[in-house]
Amino acid sequence: MSSQLFSPLSLRGITLPNRIAVSPMCQYSAEDGFVNDWHLVHLGSRAVGGAGLVIMEATAVVPEGRITAADLGIWKDEHIAPLRRITRFIEQQGAVPGVQLAHAGRKASSLRPWDGPAGSVAVAEGGWLPQAPSALAFDTSYTEPQALSVEDIAALVQAFADAARRAHAAGFKLIELHGAHGYLGHQFLSPLSNRRSDHYGGSFENRIRFLLETVRATRAVWPDELPLLVRLSATDWAEGGWTPDDTVALAARLRELGVDLVDVSSGGNLPSAPIPVGPGYQTGFAARVKAEAGIATGTVGMITDAIQAEHVLRTGQADLVLLARELLRAPYWPMQAAQQLREDIAWPPQYVRAASSKTPLRPDVQYGRNAD
Repeated sequence: MSSQLFSPLSLRGITLPNRIAVSPMCQYSAEDGFVNDWHLVHLGSRAVGGAGLVIMEATAVVPEGRITAADLGIWKDEHIAPLRRITRFIEQQGAVPGVQLAHAGRKASSLRPWDGPAGSVAVAEGGWLPQAPSALAFDTSYTEPQALSVEDIAALVQAFADAARRAHAAGFKLIELHGAHGYLGHQFLSPLSNRRSDHYGGSFENRIRFLLETVRATRAVWPDELPLLVRLSATDWAEGGWTPDDTVALAARLRELGVDLVDVSSGGNLPSAPIPVGPGYQTGFAARVKAEAGIATGTVGMITDAIQAEHVLRTGQADLVLLARELLRAPYWPMQAAQQLREDIAWPPQYVRAASSKTPLRPDVQYGRNAD
């Protein structure tokens, strides 16, 4: 029986060659939002490695929406041409290029992870004042953000739409809107970070308003034949916060607005929530959304083995498996997974010698040498 992991997945007019996706992973390696050779090699190598979908990291729709000053951006037309180089290479490898459009909200103007303890960069040191639904800092080491005005919110909705137009011009075939991990979209959703008293806060209907407006504006300019995804954190893992029930209800609304798949993750809105991390610990959330909201789902979180990924798909818990850290450790994981599942997939001609080897492909073996 052929595997589910290596079966195609059609979303609108796009067909992914398999169900393996590169999850957006921030590299904190840009200058003024521009991609460079690091991003080409980082993303390109995963496309060469056999992933069906390669989603570029959280890409800021406005400069103030960057997590760090080294984040990628898509807030100006000058960003388009360098991005085309990457999307073109990804497509040449048979993969679909996607991009995650994002705004960090109260987590903006942060240090890069390797530059010191987590926290904000002060304005005097090159940072900027973050904006968020409410003037609530993420943690004690983070700057208290400025609460967004209604006019500010409208401008950000337009910024997402403008970014979607640029993404299309840059050759991306799929967009994911970031509504998870404690960034701006998630901050509006959760009562723990949204204390507004206007029509963007309070009730469930009010708290989901910003994300729904962003989806409508993006879908209006994004071609009908191309898919739109939304990443959600299914739960805050905290009492009084965003819940799996909320996620199911929101996902049903997103389906009605033309969202094609919900990428289900969790957490990120609190600095120290008690999260029971373990292999596949988030797949149950994706299964609930798929079954109860009637929308395709993706799942992510400590999925490291081909049999594990195949089980998630074969049992109907999700339609797409996204890998992050495992693909940092093993960029050619899809090729290894194909061998494990006894699938005959097309390898790059430069790598055919390794594909024909009887020795299982391992990340510590350098097949480019006369080692075999």
